[in-house]
Amino acid sequence: MSEEHSDIRVAELFYSLQGEGLYVGVPSIFLRMFGCNFTCSGFSMPRGSLSRERFGVDAGKYKEYKDLPLVHTGCDSYASWDPRFRHLSKWMMYDEIVDRMKELLPEGKFSRDKHLILTGGEPMLWQDKIPGLIAELDSRMMNANYVTFETNGTQMLEDKLKDYLHSRREVIFSISSKLPSSGELWEKAIKPEVIRSYIDYMPNVKAYFKWVVSSPEDLNDIKKAIRTYEDGGVCIPVYLMPAGGTTMHYDENEKWVAELALANGWRYSPRIQVELWKNSWGR
Repeated sequence: MSEEHSDIRVAELFYSLQGEGLYVGVPSIFLRMFGCNFTCSGFSMPRGSLSRERFGVDAGKYKEYKDLPLVHTGCDSYASWDPRFRHLSKWMMYDEIVDRMKELLPEGKFSRDKHLILTGGEPMLWQDKIPGLIAELDSRMMNANYVTFETNGTQMLEDKLKDYLHSRREVIFSISSKLPSSGELWEKAIKPEVIRSYIDYMPNVKAYFKWVVSSPEDLNDIKKAIRTYEDGGVCIPVYLMPAGGTTMHYDENEKWVAELALANGWRYSPRIQVELWKNSWGR
């Protein structure tokens, strides 16, 4: 995923609160990189059905992500990987990205309470480019010592990236592996060996699973996934989150998903980007 004289294809670059998981509520820069290996068209659909809602959005009518409509079904960040919306993402040089981060961050730097989130799409498809970005951040003394990868957990961690994620930096893998409710195939989505490549190589890594739950049927899939990962040597915390790309669907799922987490001894995570900003683009 590269292009001559270019660095990273950026769908969105914005400052907001981390909405989910371990560091929910922490002010963060989100770098959303274009492209994904999944479509997750099953979210909020009857089991076995796939959403086509995103195809009702006329890509040619839009020039900026912030103007795009939300969808009720399927992947709520559809335009960050659907090729029809590629024109909304621009290639940015590392120094351009860091310049913009400096403009967005209070005091112009990261800190213990201001994190960097690499998201998508699937950010681990950009492993060949991320070391260059980290090197630029370090050379500019940006203090980017808390870096979260929001990943679907299917892309092995490559040696080139390992070299840049050294011990002074806290690296968080927020892993939303895709259950059957997403519409993705189990054998392509649940890969313990990949998660092991994230957590085995250095002591400063934190990792957790973060699963969107859309129906009670998901419970058996979650338990099966946990067993599969544990059999593969992966024992990390589990967060459950309510499905819903818009407030209406989110509100319908919130309470019973929290009760499901409580009953099974798992953690519950809100999705405050839905609660506060209705999951709008750029928030």
